[in-house]
Amino acid sequence: MAELDSIQKRLLAEIADLHTVPEGAYNIRSNSASAGRRSTANIEISSKEDVSGLDIRIRPGTKNESVHIPVVLTESGLTECVYNDFFIGEDADVVIVAGCGIDNCGNQDSEHDGIHRFYVGRNAHVRYVEKHYGSGEGRGKRILNPVTEVYMEEGSSAEMEMVQIKGVDDTNRMTTAELAAGATLVVRERLMTHGSQRAVSGYVISLNGGGASADVVSRSVAKDDSFQRFDAKIVGNAPCKGHTECDSIIMDRGRILAVPALEANDVDAALVHEAAIGKIAGDQLIKLMTLGLTEHEAEEQIINGFLK
Repeated sequence: MAELDSIQKRLLAEIADLHTVPEGAYNIRSNSASAGRRSTANIEISSKEDVSGLDIRIRPGTKNESVHIPVVLTESGLTECVYNDFFIGEDADVVIVAGCGIDNCGNQDSEHDGIHRFYVGRNAHVRYVEKHYGSGEGRGKRILNPVTEVYMEEGSSAEMEMVQIKGVDDTNRMTTAELAAGATLVVRERLMTHGSQRAVSGYVISLNGGGASADVVSRSVAKDDSFQRFDAKIVGNAPCKGHTECDSIIMDRGRILAVPALEANDVDAALVHEAAIGKIAGDQLIKLMTLGLTEHEAEEQIINGFLK
């Protein structure tokens, strides 16, 4: 693997918990170039020929293996778009860790757009973790626009953890999923914005087969003058179960718009949505302050617990 500088190493630790070369298959991308790659007997990573990106092929029956594909940007003014396709074989059970970190110390905007497509085979299970993080003292923005498409065959399951806690100035996150009979999708999103940051999250989940189910939950905090929009639509096209929830804390002059939507096209589609936006309760602050914390420290404790 190519030698990384201290900033790149810090970004990898933030977005992928990597402090050394990961075990198993990996591809580390740094400033639009591969900094290292390894395939295994069961997981093959190859470059696309027509566009920038990867094909990741996981053999049927693969168990207890992982794939790491983090991206770091440390050059101001760099803009890139990457297409990564994951082909997860029947009966496989794997963990995929992605994410992008941008450190921008210049005056030009830096942007990473990632399009990830998952093809999850029959009875396969995948856990996907995607973390976004920004840092740097430059005036240039840190922009991340992830697109996630999930195509799930019968009996498959996926758990997706989407996290963006610090430093990203502008993001548009769009996730779509198509679930066949008996497929299960669980999404947990955690998001915090501050300053004048803007974050938009959109989900369209189509439950197309009998017994399919989806559970999409977002927890977010909007501080300062930041803005968030959460759009979540679940479409029930068969006897199925769907649930979407947005739970947000608003602070200072922040703004939050939650737009939950349900579409039932089958009499046995059971769909539920929930949305709640509010400030930190005063009694919570008082209780922590009586234990010796300042108001700021109490707020941070509450926020950290809320976003866990």
